[in-house]
Amino acid sequence: MVTATFRFYEELNDFLARPLRRQSFSCECARNATAKHMIEALGVPHTEVELIVVNGESVGFDHALHDGDRVAVYPKFEALDIQPLLRVREKPLRVVRFVADAHLGGLAQLLRLAGFDTLYDNHFADSHIESIASDEGRIVLTRDRELLKRRTITHGCYVRALKPEAQLREIFDRLDLARSARPFRLCLTCNVPLRRIPKDEAIGRAPEGVLERHTQFVTCDVCRRVFWEGSHWRRMRTLMDSVTGMETPAK
Repeated sequence: MVTATFRFYEELNDFLARPLRRQSFSCECARNATAKHMIEALGVPHTEVELIVVNGESVGFDHALHDGDRVAVYPKFEALDIQPLLRVREKPLRVVRFVADAHLGGLAQLLRLAGFDTLYDNHFADSHIESIASDEGRIVLTRDRELLKRRTITHGCYVRALKPEAQLREIFDRLDLARSARPFRLCLTCNVPLRRIPKDEAIGRAPEGVLERHTQFVTCDVCRRVFWEGSHWRRMRTLMDSVTGMETPAK
């Protein structure tokens, strides 16, 4: 056995046993244990980690720990430029797409509202979510830290907030999504692009009063529902404006 000293920073402490939070502590490690193995053994999913420093040098997840090592573990940096250091992932995903677990249906709909391709089905098994994330390069969103410890999941977020709107703000802040948002482009149910249609195609598919008051309509070619800029749209537009920091252009 070897003994190493660990220190976790900022929100990573949320995953630790309470007596270990916000301080350095010694921990016995199996011989040849890697940084990733010990970080997750202590309760922190590897997807939450952005930087590992051992004895003052940046290392990757596969770094083997030795007796007397001092290990500092950091989450995503918001303000500090760490480009000269080694992040534990070679590069970010080129396209931001998500897969959400069974507890995050409301968040999935709001991410679709913001224009982000988000897969969700409350019957998805953890193994299926892992497969989707690996095969399609999607970020896993979950409140299950054990799911994020699965070996092939490289990008993921443990969602701390409980209410969908608060969850949306949390994910926007953590992943800096505001500049990438394209609201009102996807069907909230089907996760496919909406298509603008002429008013005559909405006849019989929208209420008569709506047809009298509105001229612009879009539809989903999967569920065949028709949408217009009614009171619900205005409420959702206010939410999108608040998370993106800009006004959403009228459709």
